Amino acid sequence: MVTLEGKKLVEVKDIKIKKGMTADELVKMMSKSGGFTSQKLADAADIVVKMFQKKDCLRILSFPACIMSTGTRGVIVDMVKNGHIDLIITTCGTLDHDLSRTWADYYKGDFMMDDAMLRKNSISRLGNVLVPDECYGIVLEDNLIPMFDEIFEERKKLAAEKKIDNAESITTHEIIDEVGKRLKDPDSLLYQCHKNNVPIVVPGITDGSFGCQLWMYYQMHRKLRVDLFADEQMLSEMTDEAKYTGAIIIGGGISKHHVIWWNQFRGGLDYAIYLTTAQEYDGSLSGAQIREAVSWGKVKANAKKMTVEGDATINLPLIMAAVENRL
Repeated sequence: MVTLEGKKLVEVKDIKIKKGMTADELVKMMSKSGGFTSQKLADAADIVVKMFQKKDCLRILSFPACIMSTGTRGVIVDMVKNGHIDLIITTCGTLDHDLSRTWADYYKGDFMMDDAMLRKNSISRLGNVLVPDECYGIVLEDNLIPMFDEIFEERKKLAAEKKIDNAESITTHEIIDEVGKRLKDPDSLLYQCHKNNVPIVVPGITDGSFGCQLWMYYQMHRKLRVDLFADEQMLSEMTDEAKYTGAIIIGGGISKHHVIWWNQFRGGLDYAIYLTTAQEYDGSLSGAQIREAVSWGKVKANAKKMTVEGDATINLPLIMAAVENRL
């Protein structure tokens, strides 16, 4: 037995692949393998299980839009559907891709495709996902503008009945919920968030096609206002009132920062896992490890926390497959 400062060291065990093994069995083997990111992934799965099982814990999910264009969308939708998530903070493109894939299809491509050729054929490339023009901006414009008309007509009636103060002022989480209410696709994130009462907050609502459609609607409805302060008020109240908070943070940017920002006012997150491909050497928020957030008071020093480097379209499905098996 080898010890270090009085503590027994844990022996590195080989991973043994066997026919018919589950994802959870593989992840549990990773927890004993000692190398390298696999150990972090296994630890992250343990933390997620604890976070999901913790009573009175506000469970937050943040992520960038790009993974919604991939099959990993289904993992995120199931996290909401299965009651694991209480709040989502994301970017405008998440709405774009979720709605576009509700009404049309995306296609498999390749990173090395000829981009000039794709543009000639009215196809955009998102990594190795192909997005035809008619499946994105066009389908969103055709469906959203009539939906906005319906939403704001309903709000006028509610305002007349004194149930809301201003028919033409709306938060991002309210209008996203109203759109989700009008969908009939159980594979849609917006549909499942409405059904399961999970608010989606998009701080940068104009940075995408959904927000552009709102801007176009504004051209003919100049009294329209998006009330970002009311979104922030809700985030403040949800984090402040929570006994415990935990977050699964995928990628960086505004979504990540909004999660850790509001948690600093309550002393920091109690649980946090971060899935990232960014490097920390450039000092960016996206590259910053979870441990850096401890110095800001955004994650508690004693929080259950782990940063897992690597592609979230690999790591998130593996983690959630293991977690679902244990729950």
